[in-house]
Amino acid sequence: MPKQDLSPSVKTDVSRLDRYFKVTERGSTYSREIRGGFATFFAMSYIVVLNPLILAGADANGDELGFSRVAAVTALVAGLLTILMGAWARHPFAMATGLGVNAFVAITVATNPGLTWPDVMGLVVISGVTMLVLVLTGFRTAVFNAVPESLKTAIVVGIGMFIALIGLVNSGFVRRIPDAAGTTVPVGLGFDGTLAGWPILVFIFGLLLTIALVVRKTKGAILIGIVASAILANILETIFKIGPSFDAATGNVNPQGWSLVVPSLPEWSAPDLSLIGQVNVFGAFQNLGVTAALLLAFVILLSIFFDAMGTMVGLANEAGSVDKDGNIPDVDKVLLIDALGAIVGGGASASSNQIYVESGAGIGEGARTGLASIVTGLLFIAAMFLTPLIYLVPFEAVAPALVVVGFMMISQVSKIDWNDWGVAIPAFLTFVLMPFTYSIANGIGAGFIAFVFIRAIQGRAREVHPLMWAVAGAFLLFFGIGVIEQAMGM
Repeated sequence: MPKQDLSPSVKTDVSRLDRYFKVTERGSTYSREIRGGFATFFAMSYIVVLNPLILAGADANGDELGFSRVAAVTALVAGLLTILMGAWARHPFAMATGLGVNAFVAITVATNPGLTWPDVMGLVVISGVTMLVLVLTGFRTAVFNAVPESLKTAIVVGIGMFIALIGLVNSGFVRRIPDAAGTTVPVGLGFDGTLAGWPILVFIFGLLLTIALVVRKTKGAILIGIVASAILANILETIFKIGPSFDAATGNVNPQGWSLVVPSLPEWSAPDLSLIGQVNVFGAFQNLGVTAALLLAFVILLSIFFDAMGTMVGLANEAGSVDKDGNIPDVDKVLLIDALGAIVGGGASASSNQIYVESGAGIGEGARTGLASIVTGLLFIAAMFLTPLIYLVPFEAVAPALVVVGFMMISQVSKIDWNDWGVAIPAFLTFVLMPFTYSIANGIGAGFIAFVFIRAIQGRAREVHPLMWAVAGAFLLFFGIGVIEQAMGM
């Protein structure tokens, strides 16, 4: 049968879609966007399992959020915000609960005597509302524009190193070394310096396969690597019954087990969304006092402020969507949605949502537009109803993609002006401290402080944008929050 041409109306609809998302303009195709959307989802779907584990503790009243309820709202909020990011801001940036923020919320904030989970999530909402005001007034965009180009490049490099380390650690290829005396290096190769266990084999297989496919410029290289590794992982688990590296139910430790997600297909259960709206915006102020509550809200605010900015810069550069002046198209929309992530995430008890560095997996697959984010968001919505499917893809199957994408991002280090120590040293601190402290915000803060300090001692303080001075001052307060809390008896 001869191939029939599309009707004029269909062609018009396709061209409108292409123009709106700038698919052709950004050098992409619909198939790349779909593959990229799937790759990003697989790379970050673990958050649906991990977030409930982090937020599993009891509050001051002994109440818990509940694993299944947190998993449901985590998937729902991530899906809705990611779709909004794709449809409105039109960037391939996916959103989900921020790991740095949720750990701070669970370990530092929620353990304050007298605070309930609704009180804690109220602080997240307040931070989000403050962020929204900063975006609407143009302050957040102005800070972004005030950052020197070499520091922006350092942020890209740092994020590349960070996600590569995440991949190596999540796979078990690099592990923390337990040492009560603190006499050894903090990390090492595998378990006791050796690579052992089937999960490590899955990672190595996936890494070699992904590298081979990328080098040969195979379409769908990263997604093929993830899927092939996941298939191998499920076969090995079925045959050898490997189990998790740590079983929370029994307390058993198995160094050769899967890092978090054990490849399996658990029983299905309907999503429980009863956590939505369970928030007390001003509860922390009533129970802790105004000063203590404001300090906690400030730390949350500063973390989500710069984590998102750094991630956005890194991903936009990797996607090639930054113009010749270093500007990101529709940056205000991206920052606005990111601010909404804290408000909506706190309001649903999922904790603050933010742009995910794992979006780099989709970008590495070829995603360049918001269509990829819509695909990722729809998969998160589906995951809310089909959570068991997430368990088919363990960390070890996704980790190779993060390592390869990390390499792609680190390659931009040559753009830094190494002859000007006023930016070279801050750039170095920025990209080194991100992986070493496991925090994007920490790296940015150290770089900003070093930049204004060195420019000052060089006698070039007038070259520093006033906002850089203000932000450096805020980071000094951020890094000194422990001393301040101790002085206040908190």
